[in-house]
Amino acid sequence: MKSRVAVVLLNMGGPSSLDAVEPVLFNLFRDPDLIPLPLGFLWQRTFAKIVAARRANIVRDYYAQIGGKSPLGEITQAQATALEQRLNAKSPGTFSCHVAMRYAPPFTEEAIANVRAQGARTVVALTLYPHYTTATTGTSIWELRKQLAGRPPALGAVRLVEIDRFADHPRYLDALAAQTQKGLDRFALSDRENVTLLFSAHGLPMSFIEKGDPYLDDLKKTMNGVLRRIGTALHAELSFQSRAGRERWLEPSTHAVLERLAKEGRRHVLIVPISFVSDHVETLYEIDLLFGGQAKTLGLNFHRAPSLNTEPLFIDALAELVEARCEW
Repeated sequence: MKSRVAVVLLNMGGPSSLDAVEPVLFNLFRDPDLIPLPLGFLWQRTFAKIVAARRANIVRDYYAQIGGKSPLGEITQAQATALEQRLNAKSPGTFSCHVAMRYAPPFTEEAIANVRAQGARTVVALTLYPHYTTATTGTSIWELRKQLAGRPPALGAVRLVEIDRFADHPRYLDALAAQTQKGLDRFALSDRENVTLLFSAHGLPMSFIEKGDPYLDDLKKTMNGVLRRIGTALHAELSFQSRAGRERWLEPSTHAVLERLAKEGRRHVLIVPISFVSDHVETLYEIDLLFGGQAKTLGLNFHRAPSLNTEPLFIDALAELVEARCEW
């Protein structure tokens, strides 16, 4: 069935099996937008091959502990299916939704081939990263532009709409606040007013912020929007996880904040995965198992707010973002 508008959901992707871990790492480390190296065009592929081989066993162990693969591909496809149904409920047959992963199948090239088969003349690049940085949305959109350009219908013949962030979109904030409330409901009523909300975001090298990426400002917009909707005076902090390499990264780390909260006597902690809209290794392994184990050792009453995944409010938010940019 043909569609007038093709929505392409942009995400990072993850390994579909333990054997796929090293190829995904290679694709990640060879991306100069994510890992900018001096004169990288000369040696980035070699660098990626070496680092991926060295890290593969470590990362395979992470995935082995969460079922042997990343659920990100399946969840993103489910989000695309739900979004297509939601959009076409108002405009039957108008929209098709496609998944474009940056570092794992289905790659952007495959998504654009499907878009061309639909004959769509409007392509909506819809990031699944609420907060903009060139390390995520930037590189994903640039790859999509590259795949659209130079082949019929070329970029000039297609209306390309780019939705590159939605940090303060009202319905998205409603959805995240609802998930945060579900997390709070896991605490005993007598403990709830003493819960610390720890908004944990994926870390980012400071070099991206210094070059002008609005990532940190976007995160603060989301955090403040959620707190206004929760409507309580709970203690709240922002922290960062998933650091890699020797560069200076955004601080404080989630690991360090958990240690400090324990020393301060703040015994009840709810982690809100603020920069992740789907469950994947950063939530299922790093937060649930790694930080969860740390919290247990520290004697903390620790829970995580559930991820957005295919929550209807979140799908509504994505639909509103698309509809607002596709008014004829």
